[in-house]
Amino acid sequence: MKAVRLVEVGKPLRMQEVPEPVVGLHDVLVRIHAAGICHSDTHYRAGVSPVRPLPMTLGHEIAGVIERVGTDVAGRRIGDRVCIHYNVTCGTCPQCIAGHEQFCEACLMLGHYRDGGYAEYIAVPERNAVPLPNEIPFAQGATLMCASATSYHALSKARLRAGESVAVFGVGGLGNSAVQLAKARGALTVYAVDINEKKLRLAERYGAIPINASRLDAVSEIRRLTGGKGVDVALELIGLPHTMKQAVQSLGVLGRAVIAGLSNKPVEIDTYRELLGNEAEIIGSNDHLLHELPVLIEMAQRKTLDTSSIVTRTIPLDADAINTALDALDRFGDDVRTVITIGS
Repeated sequence: MKAVRLVEVGKPLRMQEVPEPVVGLHDVLVRIHAAGICHSDTHYRAGVSPVRPLPMTLGHEIAGVIERVGTDVAGRRIGDRVCIHYNVTCGTCPQCIAGHEQFCEACLMLGHYRDGGYAEYIAVPERNAVPLPNEIPFAQGATLMCASATSYHALSKARLRAGESVAVFGVGGLGNSAVQLAKARGALTVYAVDINEKKLRLAERYGAIPINASRLDAVSEIRRLTGGKGVDVALELIGLPHTMKQAVQSLGVLGRAVIAGLSNKPVEIDTYRELLGNEAEIIGSNDHLLHELPVLIEMAQRKTLDTSSIVTRTIPLDADAINTALDALDRFGDDVRTVITIGS
């Protein structure tokens, strides 16, 4: 089968012919119909977050149709439409049983430590194949698996309460999901911070107050709009030390800044003025959880979460097209989410 793979760090991805995945007793084989291109994939290609082993098929936002099932599979059938939870875990260790499977010692993330979705097929354990309703197109179902799910988990970590205010730093695929999810959870006001006017206009359509950080100091503007109080919750979804610092600086009393963006650079914080004085918190948010996905999918099915405008471009399974999309993400281009579509 065809797969687009990271062969050498810092180099363009390459198309390769690889064997079709082996289907284990508890596995399902999925013909991939859609695979989202996430900003994290640019970090993997660049070596910011090391991938192992190489070569590796990237892609962790995946949706498709089951074509084969292992002999011990009981809950999934051939022909089922599914989207794929990207953390493959043991399912039996204390962390998995407690519902924190991203900390399973055996965890292998698709497209990072195990071949992912930039391919024609993928085999995963049955429990990783989450039912995808007919009403949700494959491309949108794929983006739910990271862009929306990561934001959902970050808001859960933030302990967002109805009536609170939220600042979302970065309104690409994650951020425009976060705006909608924050409103659905009862946020009274959501501020969207970005330097891209097209993405800000989309966030405004979803109910956010846009702040163009290329024209205004985002923290000063949030302070002005909140009467000097700051926000209750700030989400950093970009992965830049500057915006991580701004997320903390935008907080009010007892505010919570949740960092979900990837970076390997340190952040400097004024511990008294920016943390202790307001008893503010900085919270790390790592991936998402399998049990969160059915709720998220139902929200998309009911249109509480609209992902139709988040998928702004589709491309074929082609190495040049994928590398071009990754380059655009590195430049923080206009596209909210580019999705690889394979088959019909």
